[in-house]
Amino acid sequence: MKLYIIAGEASGDLHGSNLIRALKRQHPNLECRVWGGDLMQAAGGHLVKHYRDLAFMGFLEVARNLPTILRNFRFCKKDILEYRPDALVLIDYPGFNLRMAKWAKKQGIRVIYYISPQLWAWHTSRVHTIKRCVDKMLVILPFEVDFYKKYGMTVEYIGHPLLDVIPAGTAFDRSENNGKKIIALLPGSRKQEVGRILPVMLSVVDKFPDFEFVIAGATALPDEFYRPFLSSHPTLRLVRGDTYNLLRSATAALVKSGTSTLETALIGTPQVVCYAGSPLSFAIAKRVVRVPYISLVNLILDRPLVRELIQDELHTEALKNALSEILRPENAKALRAGYAELRHKLGDGGASERAAKTVLSFGFLVGGGGGGVGG
Repeated sequence: MKLYIIAGEASGDLHGSNLIRALKRQHPNLECRVWGGDLMQAAGGHLVKHYRDLAFMGFLEVARNLPTILRNFRFCKKDILEYRPDALVLIDYPGFNLRMAKWAKKQGIRVIYYISPQLWAWHTSRVHTIKRCVDKMLVILPFEVDFYKKYGMTVEYIGHPLLDVIPAGTAFDRSENNGKKIIALLPGSRKQEVGRILPVMLSVVDKFPDFEFVIAGATALPDEFYRPFLSSHPTLRLVRGDTYNLLRSATAALVKSGTSTLETALIGTPQVVCYAGSPLSFAIAKRVVRVPYISLVNLILDRPLVRELIQDELHTEALKNALSEILRPENAKALRAGYAELRHKLGDGGASERAAKTVLSFGFLVGGGGGGVGG
């Protein structure tokens, strides 16, 4: 059996790597040709395109890089046809993957979507593309089942794969390093977002002299990219490929909105959620986004547990005040209680194994299967 798997960012690379490992445990002879990153490659996928070459965010950035994006589409289609996979597995990354789903459907290639795009937040019209072009949709957030049901679709809820990566009940050492407690900075994995968010995060460093600030560096970004940030703050440390241990040792964290907010919560580190995009991209997004919160933590809990600083709200004074709040023991305790509630809502572990079983059984290894997500 051969699968072609496409993930376009760091979180997709993480979940894709765990899916590949689960697939190979259940079917050792499986072949996987992948778009993803170092983790998917290490898990046994044959990497043909790294997500660092795909990481364009925001309307303006996509427009500027349209020729590159179109070349990637053409290359991907040609590569899939030459590889002749039994199925195409798409992981989130809707701008690229939904277009690939439409094309694959016309080619008669079976399409499985693992980790739904956040259509409930904006661009709900894309639901109709999924209904037409995706044969099986696997979702990881409990409220997504009801969202798709409104459009007459039956999807499979498998639980969140992060619960396997970050198990419950682990005690972490948040002891001091060189006499100082640590504050972790997670500014994202794309150049554009790091370039906008990290300077604001760094603007509060001098206001907390009793803490050591440590940047979680993205593996897809080279050392020279971070050099200007480090040179302007000589006390800073850069940590690569060890974000979870950094969060486990940190007293608090400043975290770019995305999967990292959920990872930080499951580890139990008090956090402030940060986001800033280009003015044009944010202005467009503001007109179409339909959710009350930007962080997955608040969306899943359906209440504002963690503080969100978005766009113009993300400035030095606001960030200093928000960080001061979560450093207070009583507020940190309340956040961790909310995190426990979050984990309970996400259910049990085993998501990657369940996803792998569905992928393998969906019309390939046990025969039958078929039918779209619409039923």
